[in-house]
Amino acid sequence: MSETEEELELTTLPGVGPATKSKLNEAGILTILDLATAGPMDIAEAVDIDITKAVELNNKARKKLVELHRLEPDFINAADLLVKRKAIDRMSTGSKNLDELLGGGIESWAMTEFYGEFGSGKSQICHTLCVTVQQPRDQGGLDGGAVYIDTEGTFRPERIAEIAETRGLKAEDILSRIMVARAYNSAHQELIVRDLGKIIEPNHVKLVILDSAVAHYRAEFVGRGTLAERQQRLNRFMHLLLRIAEVYNVAVVVTNQVQAAPDSFFGDPTRPTGGHVVAHTSTYRIYLRKGGKSRIARMVDSPYHAERDAVFVLNERGIDDPPEETTRKK
Repeated sequence: MSETEEELELTTLPGVGPATKSKLNEAGILTILDLATAGPMDIAEAVDIDITKAVELNNKARKKLVELHRLEPDFINAADLLVKRKAIDRMSTGSKNLDELLGGGIESWAMTEFYGEFGSGKSQICHTLCVTVQQPRDQGGLDGGAVYIDTEGTFRPERIAEIAETRGLKAEDILSRIMVARAYNSAHQELIVRDLGKIIEPNHVKLVILDSAVAHYRAEFVGRGTLAERQQRLNRFMHLLLRIAEVYNVAVVVTNQVQAAPDSFFGDPTRPTGGHVVAHTSTYRIYLRKGGKSRIARMVDSPYHAERDAVFVLNERGIDDPPEETTRKK
């Protein structure tokens, strides 16, 4: 066992003995990182304790990660935080225009949501990111692997191979560093995400993709009578994804479907699914739409980015810039 593995052992936490560790392991909670990302309800059910004690256990895990400099302390000087944020990892999308819209690319320690109608480029962005994340840092990548959680059967390894080869990379090497999971329903989707801790660190994963986030919930919970339960489960799930981004310092990218707002009489009636639950948990929210042969991305929600558009195209390179830079929209 390495020094890092010893530091993350569950039994190094006060109050966690062999019996508690065994119960946590049975629930898929293997390290302190897993314990920190798990919700108190999951911990309470796994160990058969009340919610108050589960919260205490969760807080102990987070405190331990602060001591190991894996997480920020509860209070930090804003000047120090600015220095740390300047060092946050960013990876290229493959399009300079889209990177500029995102302030330098897809950000780690955050969740970026792309939503739009079919054919707007959501899955193509995801496929391209699986390639660009593996490039060296001086070429816009993070020199890391990717996890692709596919809920709609849209993942195509042959598309990855085409993008890699067009960008001058060896397709076999790129494909070997992408872990793919096909989620068949919402419960399976949640199980896959809870097990991400087993995949991320051993495979040096720097990018987690969920394509798409709400599809199964939308299909399984039909009618107003199920809305409250759907939103509660979706809320719990989205917060789990956000905690994974924070604790493991990875970039999380999710795609989302859209629906028409029947009460919209002016402007674009297109709205993302998932309601306020998804809107509040996404760090960055980008709306994609078709614009002739090009695609237009609009920054809809961000803690600090300006709301504006960027133009990109889909070609054999995946996501790319249009031939004429004059097509960029300010």
